[in-house]
Formats: sequence, C-alpha cells, structure tokens
Amino acid sequence: MKTNPNLWPFGILAAFGLFFLGMASVVVIASTHREHLVSPNYYDQELNYQGQIDAAGRALKSGATLLYDPIAGQVVMRLPLDPLAPDFSGAMAFYRANAPELDREFPLEPRSDGTQAFDVAKIAPGPWRLRAVWTAGGKSFFLEDKIIVPKH
Repeated sequence: MKTNPNLWPFGILAAFGLFFLGMASVVVIASTHREHLVSPNYYDQELNYQGQIDAAGRALKSGATLLYDPIAGQVVMRLPLDPLAPDFSGAMAFYRANAPELDREFPLEPRSDGTQAFDVAKIAPGPWRLRAVWTAGGKSFFLEDKIIVPKH
C-alpha cells in the first residue's frame, strides 16, 4: 500500500517564504521611493502660506468681495474705498487646474467707487478658481473664490 506524501509542511514553508519576499519587496520599494510631496524648503513655504492666510483675513475684514453673475457673464470685485491708497497695486488671476494654458491674469484697476468687472463670457466654460492679490497701505490682501462658467 502506497501512501501519499504529506504536503502541509511544504505549503506552510511556501506561505512563510512568500510572506517574507512580499515584506522585503515592500521595504525595498518604500526605501527607494522618492517622496515628491516633501519640499526641501518646507519651512519657508509654511511662512509664505501663513502670510497668505493673514492676507486673506485682512481682505475679509476690509469688506472686499468677489461676486459672480452667470447671467451677465461677469465677476465683480468690490473693494472698500479706504484701502485704495496711492500705492495700490494688484492682480486678478483666473486659474484653471486641468488646463493651465487657459489661465488668465488681469491687473486690478478699480473705478472710483471701488468696483471692477471682469468679463467671463469669453473664457472657456467649466470650473475656475479666482485669486485676487493686492497691496495697499503697505499691507497685502488675498481673496479667493471658485466659479463655474456655463457653456455659452
């Protein structure tokens, strides 16, 4: 009578061997993978970002607003009249994340009532991020909004 050999010991050894090879592969891949999210000048970027947060707070306190009217096809920026100092300068950026070639930037040149209209009827339909950055009276300001321009 012939008996079949017991294969359980070989299966257990094969499972441990595969587990060991898998863990070794993970360690090798993890140790050789370059992390792109970490910047060498992380601290400087964090300070700049904190400056942007402070500028956004100043913009909100000043009463500046961005209003989008899809029917008129315009974005209207309203600035309070008192920050319109002689040293006023700034820009409005229309940022398109999925198509950087469509990005647009316009200088901020508000009228005497503190408003400026931007025509969006001629830009591509879809999602846009608006970023207004300006300086007045030696202080920086930042305002951001998201809009969706409908198909014309």
